[in-house]
Formats: sequence, structure tokens, C-alpha cells
Amino acid sequence: MRVWIDQDLCTGDGLCLDHCPDVFVQLEDGIAYVAEDGYPLNDPGGAGSLAWVAERNVQAVIDAADACPGECIFIEIDRHRALPAA
Repeated sequence: MRVWIDQDLCTGDGLCLDHCPDVFVQLEDGIAYVAEDGYPLNDPGGAGSLAWVAERNVQAVIDAADACPGECIFIEIDRHRALPAA
């Protein structure tokens, strides 16, 4: 699973950080960004802002997306990895 944030929609509430500080960070501009390996990916709207989510953080990221008042957290599922082998 991968996740990204549309910074234009972000309200800066920081609820995503409460749910999953391993994946979400808030920078000096007050806007949330995704992070990978502890480094913020701050290429808003670009491919560089799409972070892989570790298995241990999947539910927390889903919860963060559900709780987000700006509805700015977008999750992409890699269906090839999600489907069991036939």
C-alpha cells in the first residue's frame, strides 16, 4: 500500500500524526506530508510524494484517512501484492 497527501486540501489539524507518526509529518508550513524511512516526501502533487506503508502501519494509515477533516489522504493499493496467489 502507498499513501500520499494533497497539500491543497490539508487543513493542518495534525490528526494524521496522532494516528500514525511513522508515516505522517507536519512541516514548518503547518501542512501534513507523508514520510518514508523518517524523511518527509515534500514534492506536493508529484510522484516523489507517494510513500510505501509498512504492514505494521496499514490500519493506522487507513484510520488517519478516515479521520482526516480535509479528506486529503489518498491510499493506493497494489492489487498484485494484495491478492493471494492462485
